[in-house]
Amino acid sequence: MGRIGISCLLPASWHFSISPVGCLRILNTNLRQIIVISILAATVSLLYFSVVIIRNKYGRLSRDKKFQRYLARVTDIEATDTNNPNVNYGIVVDCGSSGSRIFVYCWPRHNGNPHDLLDIRQMRDKSRKPVVMKIKPGISEFATFPEKVSDYISPLLNFAAEHVPRAKHKETPLYILCTAGMRILPESQQKAILEDLLTDIPVHFDFLFSDSHAEVISGKQEGVYAWIGINFVLGRFEHIEDDDEAVVEVNVPGSESSEAIIRKRTAGILDMGGVSTQIAYEVPKTVSFASSQQEEIAKNLLAEFNLGCDVHQTEHVYRVYVATFLGFGGNAARQRYEDRIFANTAQKNRLLGKQTGLTPDTPYLDPCLPRDIKDEIQQNGQTMYLRGTGDFDLCRETIQPFMNKTNETQTSLSGIYQPPIHFQNSEFYGFSEFYYCTEDVLRMGGDYDAAKFTKAAKDYCATKWSILRERFDRGLYASHADLHRLKYQCFKSAWMFEVFHRGFSFPVNYKNLKTALQVYDKEVQWTLGAILYRTRFLPLRDIQQEIFRSSHTHWRGFSFVYNHYLFSGCFLVVLLSILLYLLRLRRIHRRTLRNGSAATLWMEEGLAAQKVAGTL
Repeated sequence: MGRIGISCLLPASWHFSISPVGCLRILNTNLRQIIVISILAATVSLLYFSVVIIRNKYGRLSRDKKFQRYLARVTDIEATDTNNPNVNYGIVVDCGSSGSRIFVYCWPRHNGNPHDLLDIRQMRDKSRKPVVMKIKPGISEFATFPEKVSDYISPLLNFAAEHVPRAKHKETPLYILCTAGMRILPESQQKAILEDLLTDIPVHFDFLFSDSHAEVISGKQEGVYAWIGINFVLGRFEHIEDDDEAVVEVNVPGSESSEAIIRKRTAGILDMGGVSTQIAYEVPKTVSFASSQQEEIAKNLLAEFNLGCDVHQTEHVYRVYVATFLGFGGNAARQRYEDRIFANTAQKNRLLGKQTGLTPDTPYLDPCLPRDIKDEIQQNGQTMYLRGTGDFDLCRETIQPFMNKTNETQTSLSGIYQPPIHFQNSEFYGFSEFYYCTEDVLRMGGDYDAAKFTKAAKDYCATKWSILRERFDRGLYASHADLHRLKYQCFKSAWMFEVFHRGFSFPVNYKNLKTALQVYDKEVQWTLGAILYRTRFLPLRDIQQEIFRSSHTHWRGFSFVYNHYLFSGCFLVVLLSILLYLLRLRRIHRRTLRNGSAATLWMEEGLAAQKVAGTL
């Protein structure tokens, strides 16, 4: 019987032969080498599958998240794909005192992770412009004839209906939120206006619009929405991914007895308008109060809310302090200041028999106006003449009493309660007048530095008005800066400085204030925060649908991560089984060889005995 030998470029001891019956034999094989190399190969295969698959799944997710953050500012200005059925829409109408504006927002289907918020952004039309429209006057102008409110607001809703796909109308929530103008109306007039909206809008539009979707919101709510919008755009509600990200230790409201959690540090906001000033920031630690009266006041200034879709999850529970100070805006403060000048000067003139401010030749010397500028105050048919001296330090000293500070602890403007701020681990953004004061004329918006700001403000105030006018005519200031800005820049700089450092008690060496008009090159409205808060439970629908639709997909995703271990284990078991089987064959083969050798030896011995006997 023939035998076929097969050899290859392997170690010399590895030689295979196939017998005519087709059985694989191992000759001269080192069993220890086979077992060691086989186990080594199985281990390498296991490690390879583990590293490759995990890296492909989780490494790609990590890279994708970072990549998405970098692309967020780019994709946010792209036209919204209205043909995508997975895009959802929401509408917010801001009914202010001077007019009403409608904002249309959109977001993709929720990713199914209950710890993540909706990725809401402003809808953009085919020209990549934000879908926004404004009308005048304010809705409060219809207080005496509320039956016309629906007709007044219809152009805004028609505008939104043209941009939101018709198939999405019935699932698109509509919120009509009224602010300052409506707050000053009697409750009966507010109710009449809202009832007209709730009655007529569902007749003409298919948007998701319930009784709770139209209301007059408080200044506190408006401040909370603004805080939410800013921090959402800044990405402060996302998970911690980089070691260099600023974090804060938080005692979650309602669970003070449990351990503190670590999450991204949120940003506070400062907004100084023409009439009022507002401050809002997170209070990460449980606060204590100096008195029961202070505690009662604090309840109206502290807002506790959960931005997550699951009320049992505390990851997105926040405690935010919001306070609005009427009369502390830039223009209102100047008016208060002028009223005080007029009253005090008139009284001194009567008591001392002087003529200060009554003629252009004997003007009142105002340290808060640029040097040598002439101005007038009109009040009750009388005129008071002013001339600026441009003394920034004296101006600050003069307006300090307007802060209405008290000696009580933990208070700010007008003695209002203010919880402690961790200045070493905090960040604030200053909007409106905070930005205009630093940028329009002084050209130093952005990172705020008190020393540099005061020096620039002093130099500006001390500069003659004629020189300032010349610079203005040469276009050396911001394009939207006008003569009104130039005239009152000195006063507003001093006012902003005093409100920030004396009113809110920020140290003069505080380095984490950024004055800004926009965040990531876009204006952030409180309406973004409003729709984020009011749609926070919508992800539950997507999460439940995802679980129902893809329970098997979930198992596949689970097995995708872990089944490579099972595969590698099975591979190892099969390999070892083959080796054991070969070992068994080798033993059988050796036994056969031993038995065959013994029989041959017996036969040879028998033949030899016969030959000997025959010879004899």
